[in-house]
Amino acid sequence: MTKRYVSLPDEAEDGMREFIDEVDRRLSSDEDTCSVVEDILIDLSGDRDAYERWQHGESVSPAERVRLQSYDPCNTTLESEYYAEKDEKRFRRSKHLQWLWRQFDSLPIADNVEFALRFRRMLADHLFEECGEGCRFFKGISFTYGHNITIGDNAVVHDDVHLDDRGKLTIGDRVSISDGVHVYSHDHDVVDQTAVRNYHTIIEDDARVTFDSMIRAGNRVGENAIVGARAVVQNDVPAHHIVVGMPAQSVKIKPGWESVATPIDEAGVNCQEQRRIEYDLPDDLEVFDEFDRDLDRT
Repeated sequence: MTKRYVSLPDEAEDGMREFIDEVDRRLSSDEDTCSVVEDILIDLSGDRDAYERWQHGESVSPAERVRLQSYDPCNTTLESEYYAEKDEKRFRRSKHLQWLWRQFDSLPIADNVEFALRFRRMLADHLFEECGEGCRFFKGISFTYGHNITIGDNAVVHDDVHLDDRGKLTIGDRVSISDGVHVYSHDHDVVDQTAVRNYHTIIEDDARVTFDSMIRAGNRVGENAIVGARAVVQNDVPAHHIVVGMPAQSVKIKPGWESVATPIDEAGVNCQEQRRIEYDLPDDLEVFDEFDRDLDRT
């Protein structure tokens, strides 16, 4: 193993534990999540004095007012908030937690790796549908909702990864997702791009998804498989296979697994439609075409 143990000075360790335990306790309580997130971001940003002055009616500039209001996630919007099929009840809480995750990552303190890994791991317990033990989440990870993600034990997600859970996303034990990876669970119709289909995307135990690659919605990366750098996965990746390219193709079976792996010439099967997730929209939903097009025109 190439890693080594790193520890903080005792005083820093104690302060970090106390803070993370306090946030965990508050998020687990009946306290309003929106208020908890606002309170945490004000203090982490060092803006408590300015916030108190504003609350007591003192004059602030328009820019200061926007900044101070934006600590409250109820005063913000996320791209996924506009999605017509979202679960309103589940999204209400996950939005607040996602705002805390994103804003934490924008602060200088997020570069303190030991602290940031533990803080995000604690948040994952509240944001994700399920998160296993020993997971590590690095800086700049984004989600669609968060609440449609299930992650197993000891998984690691590196910098600037996008985990799209507009459909459903399942990540197994000991999965490694490298910097810049995009994993999708929704797709668009090729004729009408406003028509969205959601899928269940799966990355199985011990798989490695390497730098800048993309997993298309509804595909499965099999156990112990490797997705090569910048590969674009458009079909299922069999267990123990190594895939590379655009589109990704199996080029090798991991040494030692040949007797149990699917032969290379049988790889490349697409099972996307088997993992499609149907959804219904409310009858009274007001929708609009963001491109303002006449889709009936031939």
